[in-house]
Amino acid sequence: MKRRDVIALIGGVMTVPRALRAQQKAMPVIGFLNSGSPRPAAPTVAAFRQGLSETGYVEGQNLTIEYRWAEESNDRLPTLAADLVGLKVDLIATSGGFPAILAAKNATATIPIVFASGADPVATGLVASLARPGGNLTGVSFLLVELHPKRLELLSELVPQARVIALLVNPNNPNVERIMQDMQEAARAKGLQLPILKAGTEKEIDAAFAALVRLQAGALLVGSDPFFNSRREQLVALASRHTIPAIYQGREFALAGGLISYGASVTAAYHQAGIYAGKILKGAKPADLPVQQPTTFELVINLKAAKALGLTMPQSLLARADEVIE
Repeated sequence: MKRRDVIALIGGVMTVPRALRAQQKAMPVIGFLNSGSPRPAAPTVAAFRQGLSETGYVEGQNLTIEYRWAEESNDRLPTLAADLVGLKVDLIATSGGFPAILAAKNATATIPIVFASGADPVATGLVASLARPGGNLTGVSFLLVELHPKRLELLSELVPQARVIALLVNPNNPNVERIMQDMQEAARAKGLQLPILKAGTEKEIDAAFAALVRLQAGALLVGSDPFFNSRREQLVALASRHTIPAIYQGREFALAGGLISYGASVTAAYHQAGIYAGKILKGAKPADLPVQQPTTFELVINLKAAKALGLTMPQSLLARADEVIE
């Protein structure tokens, strides 16, 4: 082999890694920042991926997703967000509540951020307006706060004899003051007593249920909160153990054995967030994508849970249910 051919062969071999690196660099990277843990978030992650796939992006084929989990330790979120920024990801998707969004927002003013959140994005300062977010953030808002009075109405219809209905809230939720105020007004209008229990940790959830006995509460409304969603199995198990009728924020609770749920579809919200992420990767600007809000809400009833509690489900509720779990 002639010397120039050897040099050409070596040069060709050396260009392969460079070409591969260039190809890898061309593949977009999404940073997925979540305040919780992988297992409870599995349905929402799957919905997010489905939304991405509908825009032409499939993880492992033409897209990489870097996952960062805070494992319910919100103080870790700023470090995790900074790590994603250091990786120079093309987009950050946040999940698990307002603290994750805020950590991402504080970490970068240039990398696009797509959120799915129950917090009011305008009131909390995430976006300028729903129609024109401005800046580098957009996403989906669940309207979790606004639905609490409706849940109280459904619960009182299910257990009309209950004059004391407890409300469980997470004191770390940015909407907690508004939730408590709205619910106290709704309870007064119905002539109900509404003692408020607060829980921001697993142990505090246990303590809150122990307090229900002392309060002689006839039912429980579990406030909408990402932390409660991550602890849904614990909440459902405790409600069953204490034989307390409870209503929850979404169908995931009813599927886990909870009595009744009412709310917007969380998986649908993350599906839309995935679509938005794909659009941004294709060149759309977050400032030009309106924050989406749900237009349909799901009432899910678990008849097996009702039977275990000795409850007869009113036909008025069954007729309006979007899903009945036998």
